Amino acid sequence: MSAAQPTEQPGTLRPAATPSAGAPGGQDEVDRIVTAWQRERPDLQPMPLHVFSRVSRLARHLDLARRRAFTEHGVEAWEFDVLSALRRAGDPYELTPGRLIAETLVSSGTMTNRIDRMVAHGLVVRAGDATDRRVVKVRLTPDGKSRVDAAMSTLLDSERELLAALTPAERSQLRDLLRRLLLPFDRP
Repeated sequence: MSAAQPTEQPGTLRPAATPSAGAPGGQDEVDRIVTAWQRERPDLQPMPLHVFSRVSRLARHLDLARRRAFTEHGVEAWEFDVLSALRRAGDPYELTPGRLIAETLVSSGTMTNRIDRMVAHGLVVRAGDATDRRVVKVRLTPDGKSRVDAAMSTLLDSERELLAALTPAERSQLRDLLRRLLLPFDRP
């Protein structure tokens, strides 16, 4: 085998001249990119490019769908993060600022700024804790609850459209495979 020929590793598939020749739906932009790389660098094994370039492109489509869903309901993406954390908390839809920081992964200063802005927009209110006056909680207003519920419904409709090409079994398989890839990042 010449130095220009890639070495096959056990369990790897050697792509055809056109990576998607026989793939359902035909060739996508990632296939064209991979083909060009294989022509220029036949020594590389491009499977990660096949997977993560598609994940990256889907993330862009998802980001656009999310922006549309949020804009349609008068909510910024960062507001949705806070509102959805409060909504998921259950009745009375309130959390401490510290818990919101943990849920949304932002700094204390950023959260204070966000809460202030959301109070000004009428989406949340600050409320004292009934048992400990030192504790402040952030609570959804009826308008905040209405907007987050509407935005979530619109978002899920958009996301269902993104998954429409897959069968229910394929969706479940994709969910499970993505969970497996993400678990190492989500462990403390």
